[in-house]
Amino acid sequence: MEFREKIESLIGEFLQEREDLFLIDLRFSASDDITVILDGDQGVTLQDCLDASRAIEFNMDREEHDFSLQVMSAGLSEPLKSERQFRKNLGRELDILLTDDTKVEGELLKMDEKCITLVLRYRKPKDVGKGKVDVVEEKEIPYTDIKKALVTVKF
Repeated sequence: MEFREKIESLIGEFLQEREDLFLIDLRFSASDDITVILDGDQGVTLQDCLDASRAIEFNMDREEHDFSLQVMSAGLSEPLKSERQFRKNLGRELDILLTDDTKVEGELLKMDEKCITLVLRYRKPKDVGKGKVDVVEEKEIPYTDIKKALVTVKF
């Protein structure tokens, strides 16, 4: 089994045992620096990262193939990629960049296997007269139209 296939297999076995966790990204550099990014239905703890790291390192021979390994949780700067991540963030504000490069910001109301639904809240000019009115509308966005989705942090 090739080096990359072995790593993919080991992380796959670990995630089968820990069904509350899921893989966001697995990166290999040219110098065999491995980065594993995990997320979980209830978040990812330091112990989860240590367990995943051990599941890989204890089953690899560094004498046979030298590598470095970094296991981390998906942070706020990581875009949402999977349906599970969207489900975990129901009720939160998202900043979304669409494939046509327009931006949408709203609260994630619901999601299914094809699209997400955001609640958009904004002000627009009145149709007649001066001033603005508050608008609340729902917008469905297919996953295929999402270029990048980030959770908005408000303080």
